[in-house]
Amino acid sequence: MRGSSAPLLLFSSALAVLMLAGCVTTPIHLDPLSVEGRDGGGPIPTYAMLMRIGAAAQSDGDLPNALGVYRRAAELAPQNPAPLIAAGDVLLQMGNINEAIVSYNAALVRPGDAGAAQVGLARAFLKTGKPQLALTPLSKAMEASPDDPKLLLLLGVTKDLAGSHLEAQAYYRDGLVRAPGDPGLTVDLALSLALSGNYPNAIAVLQPLAMSPAGTAQERQTMALIYGLTGNTAEAARLGRIDLDDASVEQNLAYYQSLRALSPEARTQAILSGGPARASS
Repeated sequence: MRGSSAPLLLFSSALAVLMLAGCVTTPIHLDPLSVEGRDGGGPIPTYAMLMRIGAAAQSDGDLPNALGVYRRAAELAPQNPAPLIAAGDVLLQMGNINEAIVSYNAALVRPGDAGAAQVGLARAFLKTGKPQLALTPLSKAMEASPDDPKLLLLLGVTKDLAGSHLEAQAYYRDGLVRAPGDPGLTVDLALSLALSGNYPNAIAVLQPLAMSPAGTAQERQTMALIYGLTGNTAEAARLGRIDLDDASVEQNLAYYQSLRALSPEARTQAILSGGPARASS
């Protein structure tokens, strides 16, 4: 995001967002809160139609409508966990963590493949600040898909949040064996190395990706963060100005300085939670 004043520190999502699978060719007039699922202006939407409409609304950022549509789809298909998982994903996007956990747990008691619900539940627990709670659903998901790089990434994030950086790095490297060059795993490995104080290796891991023609603002600004943590404010500022205005760069430099004043544990929490740094006592 260009011009943003907040540091660009984002973890890659382990679940792909549901995308629109097709276009509805017949006019649909949908009231997601209607018990009948229609307002008389078109045919009664089927489960498949509702899931496409929900995905379209979610993709367009209309999260409240997407949530209502997914919940209606869940009523039409009471044995299918997919709409409850989709509703949980929307709730997570909306920041309604507790409701998301309820939706994922409801999906888990339905028959069928609910592996995505375990992943969603783990992601929700990570946002509660209690990473240890994510280990149980992640372990269950790993039983079904032991080589899934996305699960290995989430396990790495869980270990980083718990302060177990070496274990986290092992998961990221394992994921990169299965998905070489994956940007999310690369960024998180570099950030984990930096959090454990291994700045040279962090820079060596991230630099080829961040400075490539396909490098993103997130990747470059993570590089800027790493340089800022080392105290190399000149290089942090140079990288910052590639994507940010001068005021945002100065704000980030102040943020990096405040991070350096924290204990390693507090620094990890401040960076991984995306919250403001606080001076250690």
